[in-house]
Amino acid sequence: MSKEIVSFPAPFIPFSLNCRGRLFAVDKPVVMGILNVSPDSFFDGGKFTEESSILEKAAELIAEGAQIIDIGAVSSKPGAHFITEDEEWKRLAPALELVVRHHPGTLISVDTWRAAIARKAIERGAHIINDIYGGQFDVEMYSTVARLGVPYILMHIQGSPENMQHNPNYADVVSEVFHYFSARIDQCRQAGIKDLIIDPGFGFGKTLEH
Repeated sequence: MSKEIVSFPAPFIPFSLNCRGRLFAVDKPVVMGILNVSPDSFFDGGKFTEESSILEKAAELIAEGAQIIDIGAVSSKPGAHFITEDEEWKRLAPALELVVRHHPGTLISVDTWRAAIARKAIERGAHIINDIYGGQFDVEMYSTVARLGVPYILMHIQGSPENMQHNPNYADVVSEVFHYFSARIDQCRQAGIKDLIIDPGFGFGKTLEH
């Protein structure tokens, strides 16, 4: 006689994030809306580069249930090229200022892998740093986030956006990503980062099978 295997969803364990002194309690899944202000992002590049379109998109995301808005000024699509720190800040700063001013009750995450940009963004009102490189690009990122005392989104990527989809290869993708996070989480804790969110990085140096 065959046995039926019944699986149950893992229980959601409530937690909280200290967002610049504001305690954000997460007792159920939370929606993060994405606001790309770069001209060449994968899905919506160039759509939100003017003040009116930025404000319209932010309001739309919040109306649809987003409690966090993640602002990114650098494209991370496959084949994307690096831009300078000055150019990143030139794109990011106006959008960040608009969302902070018009939506003060919304948490703001900034998508950057540069410690200097992270510092300026938090000083200008952002609450969370979202780093697709997981600290691999800028050795100052962990210590900077620790000093700022904000939550850090630690992502896994193989390669860089410019080459990550050329030929992603793993002996065992689950095991390798697991060990990556084990090491990186330990480094973040040693640096003094208190609140961590991990992002497995679907599509970042991974095939559909991965």
